[in-house]
Formats: sequence, structure tokens, C-alpha cells
Amino acid sequence: MFPLGTVLFPSIFLPLHVFEPRYRVMVRRCVDEQLDFGVVLIERGSEVGGNDVRTSAGTIAHIVEATDLDDGRWVIGAVGLRRVRVREWLEDDPYPRADVETWDDEPDGDASALYGTVRSRLRRVLALAAELGDPAVDATVALSDDPVLGSYQASAVAPVGPADQQRLLLAPGPVARLGLLDSVLADEQSYLERRLAGG
Repeated sequence: MFPLGTVLFPSIFLPLHVFEPRYRVMVRRCVDEQLDFGVVLIERGSEVGGNDVRTSAGTIAHIVEATDLDDGRWVIGAVGLRRVRVREWLEDDPYPRADVETWDDEPDGDASALYGTVRSRLRRVLALAAELGDPAVDATVALSDDPVLGSYQASAVAPVGPADQQRLLLAPGPVARLGLLDSVLADEQSYLERRLAGG
């Protein structure tokens, strides 16, 4: 397991610079044995040194590129595969480990119409953020036409913090995820529009 200060969603690319000895060992094992690893959000604490409080759900990541540097550090690129729930945290020896179970989305209805609404609102929010000079993904970012996959992609690029992203990851299915994302984006849109108006 790799606890981070960011949320990883299925289908999203994750670049990592691995320098802590315990994670060097983990990446070496994953590369040598072609294993995947889990990513969970750190609720409290730091990415470095341990003694963190971790969430109980995250995403399995698959390494798609890995460079072993001369000094033992790694530069890797991984992609999120599927959600998992942590059944039990195991001893952090030699690196964080957990017993996990796959957590599939629940079929919660046709998300197509809602996805169209969310995509439009997301592009508006990203454009407003850019106009204000805030850091944000380009408003023309490519998103899947599939509402299930797109619900994860839109959640990943939305200009919201890790706590909101974790709430989106935990949504039971795509309709619930898109409904929550639409609500979060509506609040963000109002805030950005007030800033632009000088309010």
C-alpha cells in the first residue's frame, strides 16, 4: 500500500518519485514480481516517515513505466485500475500493507443525462478558474463518452481538494458520484463567478 496526500481514481495516471527506503523496497518487489499496489489517501499526517492516519478505501494501481535511478530512487508511472476497501491494515513491515477487497461500482441507474450536465459544468468551472489565474486543468480536457469511466475522470480533474475527491471516490455508483460532483462544482462555480464579479 502507498498512502498519499492525493486521491487516485480508476483510469487515472499517477506519476511518482519514490525516495523513501520502504517504498523503494515495495516498488522493487512490484517490478520484479509484476505486482500491483494500493493507493489510499492520508487523512492526517505526512507522506514521509509514517505515523499517518489512512482512509479505508482506495484504488489499485498498476505500474506502466518504471526507472530505477543509480542512487536507489525510482521514478514510476502507474494507472488506477479499480477501487478497493481495506479489510485490515497489517504491520508496516517492510512497507505499509493491508488485506483488501475489490469494491465495484453499484449499478445505480442511467448516468448519461447527468454526465452531460456535469461535463458542461466542469468545463465552465475550469474555464472560470483559468480566467482567474487559478491552477486548473485545461477546460478542453478529453473525457470519456462512457459515463461510468467519465465519472472518475471528471472527479480527478475537478478543482476540488483531497477530502472532496475522497468523498467522490467513496460514492456507491456513477449516478451518486456524478450527483455529488455536480453539487460540488455548482458551489465552486458560484464562488468563482463572485470572484470574477469582484464580490
